[in-house]
Amino acid sequence: MVSVITPCYNSENYISATIESVISQTYRDWEMIIVDDCSTDFSPKIIKEFAKRDSRIKYIKTASPSGSPTFPRNVGLAYAKGRYIAFLDSDDLWLPMKLEEQLGLFNDEKVAIVYSDYEKIKDSGERTGRIIKSHKEHTYRSLLYGNELGCLTVIIDTHKIGMFSFKKIGHEDYALWLSILKLGFCAKKYSSVTALYRVRSKSVSSNKLRAIRWVWNIYVNEEKLSYFYAVYYLFFDVAKSIIKYLK
Repeated sequence: MVSVITPCYNSENYISATIESVISQTYRDWEMIIVDDCSTDFSPKIIKEFAKRDSRIKYIKTASPSGSPTFPRNVGLAYAKGRYIAFLDSDDLWLPMKLEEQLGLFNDEKVAIVYSDYEKIKDSGERTGRIIKSHKEHTYRSLLYGNELGCLTVIIDTHKIGMFSFKKIGHEDYALWLSILKLGFCAKKYSSVTALYRVRSKSVSSNKLRAIRWVWNIYVNEEKLSYFYAVYYLFFDVAKSIIKYLK
């Protein structure tokens, strides 16, 4: 089974399309765990209606709002029953063949993470053709040059690495990918677009200067790099971020 983890906060305008994109998957053995971070809009009602119609959809609510996707994702992980863990935020979308196409790459014992390219879409959902591409494979060392793994495209094989959780830090997804690859595994790309990323100006990662501080913290405090290497890798990460932003 694939466990799809979806944090949600005030996403009434998007959550239906997000859920529908999972229901439309050609690969059918999945569960979708949607963790509501105390939304104040109609998101809970929408999710519960879907859960009534499809038992694979689970609704969970946090005790209090956390203000970031980290805690809801960890709550979802605690409930996950699948061998494979995938991530999909409450305003993003998957294309129908996403799971079926990517899962085959795990046949390689060295592959613990599978990812793909993704396409930016407008807030309205209109597709733009603005595709964010990444290298076809990553090791720990190559990923230090910048996070090329879009969270909405990632699937992780827990039979290879065991269960995991996100640290409560900025760019927690990047920190997690590095911690997995540091074990000696690699990440492999499925060479087609499998997901659609909705561009919203108020997204958590929209503050670019704050994002630079987050990456610096990962290099220095999590990966224990020297200041020289932290500056070296940060240069490449910032350059890639600028290209991704302008794309």
